[in-house]
Amino acid sequence: MRFTVGLKLKTKADHIVIDAEDALIAALKVKADRPEAKIMYVRPSNRRGDARHPPHNLAHTPGKADR
Repeated sequence: MRFTVGLKLKTKADHIVIDAEDALIAALKVKADRPEAKIMYVRPSNRRGDARHPPHNLAHTPGKADR
């Protein structure tokens, strides 16, 4: 199942879509990749809403290669 995880890094808010078995695992995967992030919400992905505001994938996040 796909989940959208909303997070906040410093002062910027963002959201990422991730495949996971449940919402808790999705949040923990994001937190493991970005320990400094604050998890704001986790919800099942919504095809219509996510098409209007495309999220990032965890593996293809801009700026990750810069670290």
